[in-house]
Amino acid sequence: MNITAKLLQATDHLANVDADWARLIATVGACTFETKPEREPYEALVRAVAYQQLHTKAGDAILARFIQHFDTNSAGNFPTPQQLIAAEYDSLRACGFSGRKIETLKGIAEGALSGLVPSREVADTLDNEALIERLVTLKGIGQWTVEMMLMFTLARMDILPADDFGIVEGYRRLKKLEAAPKRKEIAEIGKAWAPYRTVASWYLWRVPK
Repeated sequence: MNITAKLLQATDHLANVDADWARLIATVGACTFETKPEREPYEALVRAVAYQQLHTKAGDAILARFIQHFDTNSAGNFPTPQQLIAAEYDSLRACGFSGRKIETLKGIAEGALSGLVPSREVADTLDNEALIERLVTLKGIGQWTVEMMLMFTLARMDILPADDFGIVEGYRRLKKLEAAPKRKEIAEIGKAWAPYRTVASWYLWRVPK
């Protein structure tokens, strides 16, 4: 089944959860969830770190400076793990990364060389739980960061980042709740959205304010 058919199937499933979901989907329209399947997990994790605790525009700016620093921007290439390991601390700080994030980036690069961070080929053979368990051993990499990779690089269709503020806040607005649900609550509620929790997340990020 191609991605378009999967998204249509997911949308139909979610629209039948309840009237609130049906209204949300009617308001937002067709799901246009896009992935970057050509990216290696190493690149996906580095990019995700750039966006940790930042707005999208800030993350975009940091990534642009990071790529340009290695003189690969014109070729459209991403810095290799070897280049990242060799990069000086001050040069990465100048890109906009904090000291803690620089440590995390170096760890990702080292993990890519050691095999801890799998190649795309290997990652495709591992299930979600195995990848999360493996990659959160990297310092500074939490479950949310791995979940972003699972969603946007590996195109896994049943991921629900229960710690994501946008998702829980979106659900609060969807259901007109006074308080957003906690992690365990949203994880339990989200069982009704399986096996399309990635698409449910995409819609929850877009609940009108």
